[in-house]
Amino acid sequence: MFKFTAKPSPLSLLFAFSFAIFILSLQTLFVFSNASESEVDDETPFQYLEGTGKGPSKWGQIDPHWQVCDNGKMQSPIDLLDQRVQVFPNLGKLKRDYKRAPATIKNRGHDITVTWKGDAGKININGTDYKLLQCHWHSPSEHTFNGTRYQLELHIVHLSSNGMIAVVGITYKYGHPDPFLEKLTGHLGVIGKEEKDLGIVNPGDIKFGSRKYYRYIGSLTVPPCTEGVIWTIVKKVRTVSREQVKALRDAVHDGFEANARPIQQLDGRTVMLYKPRANPGST
Repeated sequence: MFKFTAKPSPLSLLFAFSFAIFILSLQTLFVFSNASESEVDDETPFQYLEGTGKGPSKWGQIDPHWQVCDNGKMQSPIDLLDQRVQVFPNLGKLKRDYKRAPATIKNRGHDITVTWKGDAGKININGTDYKLLQCHWHSPSEHTFNGTRYQLELHIVHLSSNGMIAVVGITYKYGHPDPFLEKLTGHLGVIGKEEKDLGIVNPGDIKFGSRKYYRYIGSLTVPPCTEGVIWTIVKKVRTVSREQVKALRDAVHDGFEANARPIQQLDGRTVMLYKPRANPGST
């Protein structure tokens, strides 16, 4: 955590966080031309298994463009430890404005990805719109809560007009089936590297379940591990069935059934938690 000689006010920290996002957006403008192209599409160069010579500890050595995977100071995922988190009700609730739109599904080898074609809506962070691009799954979860890793994590990827990436993460534990994933299960066993048309898909079917969320500045969790990504992690852990997780794991290529990057160092970053203010007189 940052060390302060005097306790800063929530507004001053919020301003500092907003300013950091502005600076990062300028830097990221020269890095991202298209968020869907910023992640590795072919899993061949990297692995998740250590001992293969291509595991997470070696990512930064595989390609010169991936060096930030080793030496970056804003890497993801992280452990959302209570002692590190600062509560910020002034962040405001996450503004979502999703729309039904045509979508495709694809097996990228290291994950299963749903990509929306056309305008599927957006989220708004600090006054900036981020267009919805795609979502994909990691099993087990990449982010952890006080050291606890859950069975699944969904990443919803968005891109602003100036090239800034914002990702919403939702974690899942075993329980009732996830309604959004349930609609896709029939496609998982038959998809390949070629995109398969899903027809009209409503991203609003992705349930968040809570207005509380964590926010921090991090990175992509696969090579090239590019930094400057605005992460929003929904605090509520939702449920997914064992059969749904198995279907995702069976669909990806051998060696990628467990496709979660290890936890990265926080390196002094601020992690914010948005909690709505309680209404006076409420219980």
